[in-house]
Amino acid sequence: MARNIVAIVDDMFFASKIRATAEALGVEIAFPRTKDKALEKIREGRPDLILVDLHNQRLEPIDFATALKSDTNVQSIPLLGFFSHVEVELQRRASAAGFDKVIPRSAFARDLAVILESTGFGARP
Repeated sequence: MARNIVAIVDDMFFASKIRATAEALGVEIAFPRTKDKALEKIREGRPDLILVDLHNQRLEPIDFATALKSDTNVQSIPLLGFFSHVEVELQRRASAAGFDKVIPRSAFARDLAVILESTGFGARP
């Protein structure tokens, strides 16, 4: 069975990189555009992993994580956020809100294939 991932990303560069890598690996990926669509997709499909660009302009990632982690039906789904390495406060807030792992964009881009195909997060520290 193929891995199923939800990516909440509005940056076209990262979205195309994620899509291309997922296709090459045979990973099913969805890109919902709003918080409501994302929550609906997650509740319906129970993905293996949720990826969130912490700089997403369409969704408040901190509020999204809080909503997701307060829902007992989906709170166990791994939630990985990625951010610009200079935004240390954003990293701290994301971790406090319930993101299971928060990594810099550079590490996310470097380890993307491993992250998408891994049963864990796959990213190197």
